[in-house]
Amino acid sequence: MIKLKVEGMTCNHCVMAVKKALAKVGGVEEVVEVSLERGEALVRGQADPAQLVAAIEEEGYRAQPLG
Repeated sequence: MIKLKVEGMTCNHCVMAVKKALAKVGGVEEVVEVSLERGEALVRGQADPAQLVAAIEEEGYRAQPLG
């Protein structure tokens, strides 16, 4: 599992945008959760965390790997 801190999400539309962006990254098997309340995303797979961060940032949010 890859856990990311996501900043800038303010609504459920933001959550869906982040989910869709993450799902398009190569190596992602499943977007397990994107939490508006915690400002976190949890992804299953072998994706490069830098590519996940880039995908989120392309949508206009800030992100960084956790753990």
